[in-house]
Amino acid sequence: MFPRLTLLLALLFTSCVSGPNFLRPKDKLPGQWKEGKGSASSKPLPDEWWKRFGSDKLNALVKQALAANQDLKAASARVDTARALIGAKRSEWFPQLNLGGSASKQRISEATIGANLPPGLALPADALVRQNYRASLEASYELDLWGRVKRGVESARASAKSADDTLAAQRLMLAAEVARNYFLLRSLDAQMQILRDTIKLREDALKLQKSRFEGGMANETDVSRSRTEHELARADLAALERTRGSTEHALAVLCGQMPSSFHIAAGSGAPTPPHIPVGLPSELLERRPDIRAAEAKLIAANADIGVAKADFFPSFKLLGSGGFESLSTSTFLDWENRALSIGPSVTLPIFNGGKLRASLRAAKSRYEESLAQYRQAVLIGLREVEDSLLDLRSFASQRAAIAAALTAADDTAKLARVRYDKGLASYFEVVEADRTVLITRLALAQLDGQRAVSSVLLAKSLGGGWGK
Repeated sequence: MFPRLTLLLALLFTSCVSGPNFLRPKDKLPGQWKEGKGSASSKPLPDEWWKRFGSDKLNALVKQALAANQDLKAASARVDTARALIGAKRSEWFPQLNLGGSASKQRISEATIGANLPPGLALPADALVRQNYRASLEASYELDLWGRVKRGVESARASAKSADDTLAAQRLMLAAEVARNYFLLRSLDAQMQILRDTIKLREDALKLQKSRFEGGMANETDVSRSRTEHELARADLAALERTRGSTEHALAVLCGQMPSSFHIAAGSGAPTPPHIPVGLPSELLERRPDIRAAEAKLIAANADIGVAKADFFPSFKLLGSGGFESLSTSTFLDWENRALSIGPSVTLPIFNGGKLRASLRAAKSRYEESLAQYRQAVLIGLREVEDSLLDLRSFASQRAAIAAALTAADDTAKLARVRYDKGLASYFEVVEADRTVLITRLALAQLDGQRAVSSVLLAKSLGGGWGK
């Protein structure tokens, strides 16, 4: 009778799944980028997007970082943990079998037993000692009538998906950080070379002013100004060397290396930024792994609501056990000592002090929290793309202006030198013109680095490579 009743209940309620099915939030996204009108393209960016910069050294650094970075290894371990938890949740779909056994020896108080016997009647000593030996195979199976286990597995799978996408987001962030620091380092190399050239020129100028002063053709002020400019350039070079050292140390940690044994030889400046196809704003939801991870967390929170709702309904289980039980080891395996138990079990929550309702409220609140985090991730993604597009457009215009300013500054410096040599201007005019040239050259080198970094940030904000 019991098996038939259980089967009937299973057929009636198998299709019942507690909680709402997940639907992606329908937030209206813009049809085009505010700062990149007309730049949408369906052409994919390669997965290894950093190779578009054409730097073998950068390619090698990113490869090393992806293989050795410790934060990335920790994130990979979290993915393995989340995937293992899927199996732990899925195991609840199957019967649970356990083999158990026990052996006990008990002595009963003679005073307690004797109080119930007629006066003068004594018990033999062995009557006060009891032994029991038991071994059984126990089985249980929960009928998932309300979808509690199904929702639990759904939540575990979504959590694993979130961990996987979080790992992808960390890989993207790591590659972008390596590229950003590398181009910063190359920009510093270019600025340091400019300062070295300037220091050499100012050393020659200082020697010339000393010679002119000794020959009575220049005053002591000109020598002092020349020495001041020379020392200021040396101070600027020392500051850049310190910044370059810190940047190199940061790259070492990103690549999983000891800073003391990590070195990148000086090189030329940052490359010209490659063209980055930005696509449409709506495609960002699929491209950015951090947004996908936030959505997976939202799916898991939605499934947890179903788990909490299922706890309100009766729990149906099939229970069974079979084995042997005896008071003596010599007769333990006799067929007469076999024990068997089988039948259904039903548990219906009646009163638990509001625990189930509180758990449901908590599950709904976690969903609302995950929903807000998902929408915030989308907003941040849109903002980062707009910022990168704005930076690239602004830096391009800025570079053209600074390049024109450098040409004018060079002409001014040459004219100031001619005027000084003819006695038509003071040496202060030469110093100011040369200083303007130096500042403009350094600004141009800095801007080239910023443009390359902005291209990196654009690729990162778009979700990295999405081409297959």
